[in-house]
Amino acid sequence: MTAAAAQRDVIRVGTRGSALALAQTKQIAERLGKAADADIEIVTVTTQGDTSRASLQSIGGTGVFAAALREALIAGECDMVVHSLKDLPTADHPQLRLGAVPKRADARDALCARDGLALADLPEGARIGTGSPRRIAQLAAARPDVVAVDVRGNIDTRLGFVEQGELDAVMLAAAGLGRLGRADAATEHFALSDWPTAPGQGALALEVRNERGSRALERGLDAVDHVTTRATVLAERLVLAGLEAGCAAPVGATAFVEDELLFLTATVYSADGTRQLTSSHAATPDSRSAADLADAARDVASRVVADLLGNGAADLAPAQESP
Repeated sequence: MTAAAAQRDVIRVGTRGSALALAQTKQIAERLGKAADADIEIVTVTTQGDTSRASLQSIGGTGVFAAALREALIAGECDMVVHSLKDLPTADHPQLRLGAVPKRADARDALCARDGLALADLPEGARIGTGSPRRIAQLAAARPDVVAVDVRGNIDTRLGFVEQGELDAVMLAAAGLGRLGRADAATEHFALSDWPTAPGQGALALEVRNERGSRALERGLDAVDHVTTRATVLAERLVLAGLEAGCAAPVGATAFVEDELLFLTATVYSADGTRQLTSSHAATPDSRSAADLADAARDVASRVVADLLGNGAADLAPAQESP
């Protein structure tokens, strides 16, 4: 080994051990290592969400995927961790910061059905697998005659339920299918304008400790951060955060930047899909800088949240309560 090679920084990147988590982490790690001129070490962390087959709601929601990764980061077992952004709690962590948000992948939901069918073509009583309350509500609104089946497991496991005839279809994130090279399994993609997805869906979060890391790590984070994605997912997540106090109903949110405007639309559903409330607003950032985009995201999210709560979004919460 040359002296130069021996002196290269090593950045330890923590990730869940699922095939999807490893695939998306390796894709980012390659870019990060190149930009940082550093070697990358992948540190696999097992989370409660990976080992339990109970529904997400019963074991604490999507935060169960983030908790163990955060513990490993705080303990110094890794220098940064990679989350699917939709799995990250909206509240700030006192010891951690969001180091970078790479450019977002496809934020849409995808249906993966038998025989190449679309949702409208599935027969009455079709069984569709999903563990997401939002997707369950949206399915109930679009096709009240189908049966949503609570499923867990990795993408290949879920697709296997369809291939083996146990289910007629499963609902999955298009981004996950793409990152695993399984995009061809999708038989229909749902337009975000009609079928908003989870705040942050399709985006990744690179989380680090509050104190600045090595020069190499900070250089790598700066290189992979995408300011427009960071602002749009911030707007979406602020809606979720703003509604948590008064509304436990499923939420879909979509933000994007176009023609110098930051647009945000959010919809709150009753659990059974029979009721929904939608609010849309736009804000004009003073510039495309990270700070100005973030200010616009906060502005537009506050107006959307005020609209939703003012129109009775909190009244949809009782439909979410478990019997």
